[in-house]
Amino acid sequence: MNKFRRTEAGFTYLAVLAAVVVTGIALSGAGQYWRILMQRDREAELLFRGDRIRSAIAAYVRATPSGRQDAYPKRLEDLLVDPRFPDIRKYLRRIYTDPMGEDGEWNLILGPEGALKGVASTSEKKPIKTGNFPLPYASFQTAKTYADWKFIYDRPAAPGAAPKSQTQEGATSS
Repeated sequence: MNKFRRTEAGFTYLAVLAAVVVTGIALSGAGQYWRILMQRDREAELLFRGDRIRSAIAAYVRATPSGRQDAYPKRLEDLLVDPRFPDIRKYLRRIYTDPMGEDGEWNLILGPEGALKGVASTSEKKPIKTGNFPLPYASFQTAKTYADWKFIYDRPAAPGAAPKSQTQEGATSS
């Protein structure tokens, strides 16, 4: 009878060990799935926040009083309260952070005069989303990193004006 209990104990030990291995593999797969799900969620948030900032810059430019040269904001905070007007004009409710960047800071994209034309993520991670972008962001399909997703507002050229070349503009990180 003693010999039978040792065999049974060894079998139970192997069964528990196998259960631990199977559970570990299942949890590993669940963790990978969860990581991808979270990255997709942050991607969607990046598209939303970047588009909100780009739209706010566009509204700021369109609201420029006639005869004024400072059409673009100098900093993100100008989108919260427009310093060009005595009354309060808001284009954003709050300054959104970069959901993909580690510190939440954006790379600021500045025009030739140092004015804010757009933002880009600081993340060098490879995007999961590679297609079906809205029209203003069609160039994101070829992006290698999230930092290549640039949310820029370029004022439409006046009728008869020569188009600006892309090489005239620079990006500065903040």
